[in-house]
Amino acid sequence: MPIRVLPEQVASAIAAGEVVERPASVVKELIENALDAGATRIEIRVEGGGHGLIEVADNGSGILAAEVPLAVARFATSKLDSVEDLEAIDTLGFRGEALASMGAVARLEIQTRAAAESVGARLEVEGGRTLVHEPVGAPAGTMVRVRDLFYNVPARRKFLKTEATERRWITEVVSRYALAYPQVQFQLHHESKLHMGTTGRGDPLEALTAVYGVEVARALLPIREEGAGPLRIRGFVSPPDVHRSNRRQLTFFVNGRWIHDPSLAAAVRQAYHGLLMVGRHPMAILQLELPAQDVDVNVHPTKAEVRFRDPGRVFAVLQRAVRATLLGQTTPPRVRYAPADRPAGDGEQGRIGLDWAAAASVRGVEPAGLHPAPGRPGAAAGGLPLLRVVGQVSASYVVAEGPDGIYLVDQHAAHERILFERLMHAHQTERIESQALLEPQTVEFPPAQASLLESQLEILQKLGFQLEHFGGRAFRVRAVPELLRDLSPEQALRSVVEDFEEDETPLAEELEARVAARVCKRAAVKAGQVLSLQEQERLLMDLEACAAPRTCPHGRPTMIHLPVEALERQFGRRG
Repeated sequence: MPIRVLPEQVASAIAAGEVVERPASVVKELIENALDAGATRIEIRVEGGGHGLIEVADNGSGILAAEVPLAVARFATSKLDSVEDLEAIDTLGFRGEALASMGAVARLEIQTRAAAESVGARLEVEGGRTLVHEPVGAPAGTMVRVRDLFYNVPARRKFLKTEATERRWITEVVSRYALAYPQVQFQLHHESKLHMGTTGRGDPLEALTAVYGVEVARALLPIREEGAGPLRIRGFVSPPDVHRSNRRQLTFFVNGRWIHDPSLAAAVRQAYHGLLMVGRHPMAILQLELPAQDVDVNVHPTKAEVRFRDPGRVFAVLQRAVRATLLGQTTPPRVRYAPADRPAGDGEQGRIGLDWAAAASVRGVEPAGLHPAPGRPGAAAGGLPLLRVVGQVSASYVVAEGPDGIYLVDQHAAHERILFERLMHAHQTERIESQALLEPQTVEFPPAQASLLESQLEILQKLGFQLEHFGGRAFRVRAVPELLRDLSPEQALRSVVEDFEEDETPLAEELEARVAARVCKRAAVKAGQVLSLQEQERLLMDLEACAAPRTCPHGRPTMIHLPVEALERQFGRRG
């Protein structure tokens, strides 16, 4: 078949497929155009899951009547003048393809009036051909209707999902932009019914409530550390006890643009390492602001991907900001039937009948969070109240009294957390203690585990193991971490290899922490192990000194909290 130039109609349809993937793509492009136009109110109407109708109306600056035909021409835009402008793009749109793509694969109608003009214009485009261009009376702003999406590309239309699925994708797009622009009023109508709306009053919590509901919005934590230099980070993350089964609730905006970036998601996941249970994922709504010249947004036609000039720095600052926020929260897990959290004050102390300052002096320690664990001088406060040991239940849980109720502490999970932070601190300061064996011992593994172990030798050396590949599937052990001195060398080594799953693209620090967590799991006191009163007190004191005392390294809670209010309700003292 000879080479030939494609007809304009075919070329436009192919190009449209890059920009308009589904109805949600249309909504995204039109919302971005409205935001670039300075709109403070955006109303979206959808019928048939976007197959039948998508209408987006805004009160932005509008389009001059004489320029309306240019708005649907390919590569026509008001946002770029030269190639140099691509190096510092500060608008959401810039490619000049969105409206042209919609007009190529749908029946498009634009009605607009610029604020400086008294008469607006209406344009109708069908399959890339302009049918109507006429003056019309209209309010300032722009209204775009897209009907019968992909009516002329049946191969594309048949691959669209059900109406319910497409509605969900559209709702997700609108929700994300509503979160990023709380100063803009959004209204989304499905089949003429209001589905979601925000006030546009600029309060991020109002936008969070509209999207996630009151309970989740109250639980989310504002970012405490905003970044350094020209890179600034704002937004919210979920506490460890608010999580989801997938990663879809990780939302990132760069200079106001909603993007998908695996490295940013990895930074957030690393910040939660050891705080979430396996298989659970956090929620995050994060906005990164940096100079336009430090980010390349001209990567993909949908503008959903970007490249950073210094990706390592962006990763580090984001990870540090999220981690600092998580470690700064002070509320341990509560029993769920308890009333909403309420700060403990003098009234609570008097009702319990215990002077906590006096209790501290009796124990001979400083107030909570100020006793540094061995090997961690000057450790930061863990954010736990001072706890008085009451006893042990089922040889597994330590019962303690605090200024605001009762705490049940899982002794195994708590000891895991203590050992993990000591081991990681020793690793970071290169002061890991090892127990040398009188005679080296050889351990043999199945092929899959042997291959995995060989790839982890360097990490194991850093964590206190001294071992070497001894040919085939065998490894010779010469020393084990001091924490595992009570286990046989074979048990100690197998404990960090058994059932260990390797990530597709593991980060070195995360992998080291995961191996360290497995070491600590084997070394920690077990459920069913009886502890003396002194051992229970020592456990709680060491837990108070931890940086993240509320979860074990694997993300399980170390304690639950039963507030005084819940006790009073159970005993009928409070209605």
